[in-house]
Amino acid sequence: MQWLKMKLRFINLILLLISSACGQLGGDPNGYLTYCPCMGRFGNQADHFLGSLAFAKALNRTLILPPWVEYRRGELRSRQVPFNTYFEVEPLKEYHRVITMADFMWHLADDLWPESERVSFCYKERYSLQQEKNDPEKPNCHAKDGNPFGPFWDTFHIDFVRSEFYAPLHFDVHHSNEAAKWQAKYPAESWPVLAFTGAPASFPVQLENCKLQRYMQWSQRYRDASKEFIRENLPRGAFVGIHLRNGIDWVRACEHVKDSQHLFASPQCLGYKNERGALYPELCMPSKEAIIRQLKRTIKNVRQTQPDNEIKSVFVASDSNHMIGELSTALSRMGISVHKLPEDDPYLDLAILGQSNHFIGNCISSYSAFVKRERDSHGFPSYFWGFPKEKDRKHSNVHEEL
Repeated sequence: MQWLKMKLRFINLILLLISSACGQLGGDPNGYLTYCPCMGRFGNQADHFLGSLAFAKALNRTLILPPWVEYRRGELRSRQVPFNTYFEVEPLKEYHRVITMADFMWHLADDLWPESERVSFCYKERYSLQQEKNDPEKPNCHAKDGNPFGPFWDTFHIDFVRSEFYAPLHFDVHHSNEAAKWQAKYPAESWPVLAFTGAPASFPVQLENCKLQRYMQWSQRYRDASKEFIRENLPRGAFVGIHLRNGIDWVRACEHVKDSQHLFASPQCLGYKNERGALYPELCMPSKEAIIRQLKRTIKNVRQTQPDNEIKSVFVASDSNHMIGELSTALSRMGISVHKLPEDDPYLDLAILGQSNHFIGNCISSYSAFVKRERDSHGFPSYFWGFPKEKDRKHSNVHEEL
């Protein structure tokens, strides 16, 4: 009799789990939203993700989590890496409903989004690079034209039967009743899936959406790898994490500083209305001498203000020159060792920078901005190269920590 009761309990548990799984994958009557994260590399995609998450919540649609788009050296086509390779899915559900693109396409798409009803959304006509595809009589989003657009949708065997132009609607749901307009024009009963050619979000990330960073939590793999690197490679004690953006593409990007009020992620230190100052070249490309000077000053300040948690090492993340030799020489008399990953892994770099006791990043870089937002969510201090200006720092009481 006892054995029979246990067997019945086990069967009931299995049925409950199956019922729960079916309920989670049973389809959202409020509809879904998905998009191609087709602008820029990870930093830009992360900015867009936070905005898209807020947009999906405002429209009360489940967000289909797109894979991250990556570009590998020597490869002509982009790679699509599943969202949950780097970040957990469950914490996002504390804010809003989400589902991975793989789960949606494998379990729900055939019923909710059949091939004959797949429509691509764009603001207005997007012209193809292949002139013969452009038909004045039939404007089109050309959602799969070019890289990464084609490889992205091809990953899930998605083709579109037509295009939908949503102008003059926009994505700012914080300062208008735009969400209601979207719901009125595209009700879920008629439009179960809104599939955007690009992210339904602004760049850089809106100030109101920065706080959503706390729902982006590293996957177990990256949590473990970052802790292991810190434990096995850095000396016991506090460490400074720094981000050096100095590749040739960045040198060219910094040439636009002189013509811009804002550039990329610059609002993170200058403010969204430039309330903390205007752009200047050193924010984008500080000299090696300025980097060493600021790093030494930070270490000395911490030693004076936090003598019980003295800095013992520096961890460097960079897209090009890590300056290991220059920094090691400059900091040797202070007893500070300098470290980097043995093999490049920009995501592991991010996870380690997020755990540093102090962080110095590039004000203009969206990659640095990701670290800054993560640290803000935990109350950790962050600084920026060249901010405030050295001459302003000498003649003011402005604290450089942000």
